[in-house]
Amino acid sequence: MLSDEIKRLHELHQAGALSDAEFEQAKARILSGASTVSLTKEPTFREPPASERISFDRHRDDLLSGLRRSRIDRWLGGVCGGLARTYGLESWVWRLIFVLFVLTFGFGILIYLLLWVFVPEE
Repeated sequence: MLSDEIKRLHELHQAGALSDAEFEQAKARILSGASTVSLTKEPTFREPPASERISFDRHRDDLLSGLRRSRIDRWLGGVCGGLARTYGLESWVWRLIFVLFVLTFGFGILIYLLLWVFVPEE
């Protein structure tokens, strides 16, 4: 029923779930006779166009190809310094991550050694 939908919209607006603009837009849809009106604020999934997916792939490839071991910010092999420069996270955070992986899972040393061997130096 039309009055129930407008009442529900008003309740959502009063509760702060809808902004003024959202309230007016939904009210206009109801009054114009739109067959379905969603009163929830659930986001609708939209498949990104191919151009956006390609740019994401290029961005990912740029980040991976830009990975270099640091000559300046290094304790052992410069892996954490290179990760810090590439991804914008401080090198001490990367060192902490590797230490935590060593202490909890045990494979932090293996990952560090692989990166040391396969990632080129600056």
